[in-house]
Amino acid sequence: MKKTFEIDFAGRHLSVETGEIAKQADGAVLVRFGETVTLSTAVASDKPRDGDFFPLTVDYIEKMYAGGRIPQSFLRREGRPDTHGTLSARLIDRPIRPLFPEGFRNDVQVVNMVLSCDPDNSPEMSAMLGASIALSISDIPFDGPIAGVHIGRVDGKLIVDPTVEEEAKSDIDLTVAGTKDAIMMVEGGADQVPEEEMLDAIMFAHEAIKELCAFEEKIIAEIGKEKRHFDLYQPAPLIKEDIEKRIGERMVKAISIFDKLERQHAIDALEDEIRADYDTRKYETEKDHAKTMTMVNDIMEHMVAAEVRRLITEEKIRPDGRKVDEIRPLNAQIDLLPRAHGSALFTRGQTQVLSTTTLGALSDSQIIDNLTPEKEKRFMHQYNFPPFSVGETGRMGSPGRREIGHGMLGERALKYVIPSKEEFPYAIRCVADVMESNGSSSQASICASCLSLMAAGVPIKAVVSGIAMGLISSGPLDGKHPYTILTDIQGLEDHFGDMDFKCAGTENGLTALQMDIKIHGVTREVLSEALAQAHKARAEIRKVMTDCIPEPRKEVSKYAPKMLTFKIDPDKIREVIGTGGKVINDIIAQCDQIQIDVEDDGTITLYHHNQEMIDKAKAIIDGIVREAKVGEIFEGTVNRVEDYGCFVNLFGDTDGLCHVSRLAWNYVDNANDVIKVGDKLKVVVIGIDEKGKVKLSHREFMEKPEGYVERPERPARSGGPRREGGHGPSRGGHGPSHGGRH
Repeated sequence: MKKTFEIDFAGRHLSVETGEIAKQADGAVLVRFGETVTLSTAVASDKPRDGDFFPLTVDYIEKMYAGGRIPQSFLRREGRPDTHGTLSARLIDRPIRPLFPEGFRNDVQVVNMVLSCDPDNSPEMSAMLGASIALSISDIPFDGPIAGVHIGRVDGKLIVDPTVEEEAKSDIDLTVAGTKDAIMMVEGGADQVPEEEMLDAIMFAHEAIKELCAFEEKIIAEIGKEKRHFDLYQPAPLIKEDIEKRIGERMVKAISIFDKLERQHAIDALEDEIRADYDTRKYETEKDHAKTMTMVNDIMEHMVAAEVRRLITEEKIRPDGRKVDEIRPLNAQIDLLPRAHGSALFTRGQTQVLSTTTLGALSDSQIIDNLTPEKEKRFMHQYNFPPFSVGETGRMGSPGRREIGHGMLGERALKYVIPSKEEFPYAIRCVADVMESNGSSSQASICASCLSLMAAGVPIKAVVSGIAMGLISSGPLDGKHPYTILTDIQGLEDHFGDMDFKCAGTENGLTALQMDIKIHGVTREVLSEALAQAHKARAEIRKVMTDCIPEPRKEVSKYAPKMLTFKIDPDKIREVIGTGGKVINDIIAQCDQIQIDVEDDGTITLYHHNQEMIDKAKAIIDGIVREAKVGEIFEGTVNRVEDYGCFVNLFGDTDGLCHVSRLAWNYVDNANDVIKVGDKLKVVVIGIDEKGKVKLSHREFMEKPEGYVERPERPARSGGPRREGGHGPSRGGHGPSHGGRH
């Protein structure tokens, strides 16, 4: 039976419908937010997996019909999710994952489909709300509800779920998710906004989240199903006791080894010892054997986690011996790759990233084909995590969800300092390749890419550095249990910790934030302390970076395309392009395949490695668009002679007529008597008629006879009228107005 629940939220109508669509799913809701419509479903398998992880899958699927568009793929079908779809799925996954019971091993799939998209009413946040309600009203165990909101700030005023127009003016682009009690996830960027102001924005978001959670609780109370029984995985007590007794003390010593690989080898040796013992024992079935081995692995991982957490919370000792607010050794280098337009290597402890910057024409910008208002992107930041970076073998190829997410985090951190298209008309691509990793490679990629941008001569507005903060708590964050905030977390602290809080920014403020937690939320006090600690760390990192390269280079690499931008009258674009592109293609051929970008407003940008070719193309275009003015003097070439005068080429394809009466002070009967094709003739422009025809005179450059009397122009000869006045500019093609790029 269909039920509808409605509220007004952020000044807009929000409704949730259930009981009519996708009734065979364990939970399904249709969320309507303005004209945005999303369907969210949740389904759990009946039987658990034997693995040692929770198999949760979250999908975010954009149907192109939702925006009234046909997919641009070859088959005209939606393909796999693009970057935006992948990131939106991660946004939903991150706050709901910690709220499933410990030991829950049943497959859970949450599918979110965007069926109608109004960009002013966030489909991503609608889907997150729908996912939470679908899980909460189902019989799947879930300790929600949660909700999420977008936050913007225009003229100092914070806005919940800003419109596209408001987002364009906003200096904050923030997404926050949480329960009614605490923050669960933060993802966002800002135009160098101070930490305290970002914290205010996060807490402002939480007030809106509380309103949505209260709405969800009313829905759950009315139609929520009773949660069905699921067998939760728990290790056998006897096996746990046996393993702890045999290797417990040795495991403590192994965890305290400084070097990552040495530490891991020591831990692996102990784990292999136990595995070998249990692997060779007799079991009734192969399934019992597999189940026991999974349990053994899980017990040993929990042993490592418990010891890492105990050392940090009780003894304030980190696995590598650092203080809780200490950064690992830092190193920054540039210009490692001679042919790259910019290159840099940033190292922090055993995490190392090589970043390169490549400059291209604006036409190299990435084309976006999804439901967002963004249609192209001139700054791209990509992140790669090859398996050798952690000493392993593995798949190489297209990026996974994690790589896409880390790449976008770096892009968000750096985009606020990238110069505008008008200031620096290049497409810019940064590629961050992780060479070695022991935690927080995403923040190392931000530092490396910032260095490579400066080395490439990109005039960035400020230096951006990033750091990852961690949290180890001894219990709920209720003021009764102590916790420790860690600066520059490494792999073990990230894997076994409670929070991964990435902070990037300049000396003036934050440009990007990302927070994920494994507990049921964090408080303002924890976030404030972490941001203050991160501020100090970012300054320390920034000092190392500016010691390497104090500011962006004034010139781009000799291997980067040189660039020249200028404007012409938009009405002249068709003359530069020519019919079917004939004129512009001829310029490209004459100038060694120069790249020419033409914008609708008459902006022309030329790109070539050779400055001479740029200058040559500029001169050709200037000749095409130039207009003669009365009083201008030219040394032209005669290209046609008639009895009534001669035609003189002034520049480019522009000719003018010098009438026979203007060739000399004395009378000339026929122009052919005094001039011939190919002669150089000095002329002055004496008139331009309403059709653009240019009239010239040569006699001003001859001595005027004494007592000269101006005679009226003679009438046309019998047999036909004399052609008076010149022919207008002859131009290379009058094709249709061009608004694209070549």
